[in-house]
Amino acid sequence: MREPLFTETMQISIVVRDVDATMKTYVEEYGIGPWEVYDFTPETMTRMEPDDAPYRIAVTMVGSVQWELVQPLSDTGVFADVLATKGEGVHHVAVGGRPYAETRAALEAKGCRVLQGGVYNGVTFSYMTTDEDLGVITELFDWPEGLTQEPDRVYPPS
Repeated sequence: MREPLFTETMQISIVVRDVDATMKTYVEEYGIGPWEVYDFTPETMTRMEPDDAPYRIAVTMVGSVQWELVQPLSDTGVFADVLATKGEGVHHVAVGGRPYAETRAALEAKGCRVLQGGVYNGVTFSYMTTDEDLGVITELFDWPEGLTQEPDRVYPPS
């Protein structure tokens, strides 16, 4: 058996039509939260890959895994495409293991493509087409040690 490319599940990402309504359900019905909300727009992002379609995310920890809700803010882009064709549900799983550049190169050598990628406030990320082999898109990211992010808002407000 070969050495694994991924050794840690870091995040499960779910595409939704309405982040605010979905956060409310998670908090009120399941006690999951609080959520940090961030807007990914051409003004807040440096795009490296195909499109600059805006989207909003909300993240919280459930045990040791981050859960992410993603709402496309336009009718284009990787999140809008999945929402239009498959509806709400799991979009991708973010993984860790080897360094970002090494993992991305290994996936590209296997024929995986970058669906979308960019840099948001110092964090580099790529959504890779592992869904053709693994049944789910994989996100890789490079989060520099010591880097922190400030959310645009928190739900529920304190």
